[in-house]
Amino acid sequence: MEGEPTAELIRAQLRRLRMNAELSQEEFGKLVHFSGSQVSAVELGQRPLDRFFLKRADEVLGTGGLLTSLLKLAERDGQPSWFRPWLETERQAQQLRCYQPSLVPGLLQTENYARAIIRTDAMLGDDEVEKRLAVRMDRQSILTQPNLTTFVAVMDELVLRRADESFRGLMSQQIAHLIECVERSKVSVHIVPAEVSLHVGLAGPFSLARGSDGGWVGYLENQLGGAVIDKEDDLAVLLSRWESVRSEALPRGRSVDLMKEVMTSWS
Repeated sequence: MEGEPTAELIRAQLRRLRMNAELSQEEFGKLVHFSGSQVSAVELGQRPLDRFFLKRADEVLGTGGLLTSLLKLAERDGQPSWFRPWLETERQAQQLRCYQPSLVPGLLQTENYARAIIRTDAMLGDDEVEKRLAVRMDRQSILTQPNLTTFVAVMDELVLRRADESFRGLMSQQIAHLIECVERSKVSVHIVPAEVSLHVGLAGPFSLARGSDGGWVGYLENQLGGAVIDKEDDLAVLLSRWESVRSEALPRGRSVDLMKEVMTSWS
């Protein structure tokens, strides 16, 4: 991300704002709890952009959150090219639907759960894990946007019960968060009970987004990336499979009862 145009824009804006405030790098560093040399390294691109640093810079320089907002854009720019179209579709959607057979959907993950999932990829260093985590958490802001009217998530009961002794505290927090999300009028979570041993959704996760024009767009995930689906015939298949999976899931209230039962069973 550090070499991309948006990241360069952040550094240029930081330098301009600091100089307009008539602050040397040393003076500015004291205000944001960094050394003058660290401020210089950030401005020159020799040090990665840091959320805490930019948040403090916004406060000190009175930018109204400009620098942290630009950082979010830079992080989106740093996403793989195959994922960016879906991010844009997701942000503009009026309705969202998501089925996950093995994980809590990203839009409903807690920070701790998301970090644990991202860290399972041994090829990622700590910095990259935190960058991906930041993007995932930022994506969740769409749940409060006025254009989104409904988000319906369906997942298998196995997702809730996949927790050994060391993971149960984190998973309890995650399930409690799911229950809190259901209390929002636009979020609905439905669980496919374990006794439904076979159903069409087990072929893999998928998401659907409906835009303001009434048209649908789909998204399929795999081990190497993902693909946006916009062909009419393919969308018809996904919409049919959604109806099939959704019909196997418990109603909203019974899904919440099952989530509570899972947490109670651990204690």
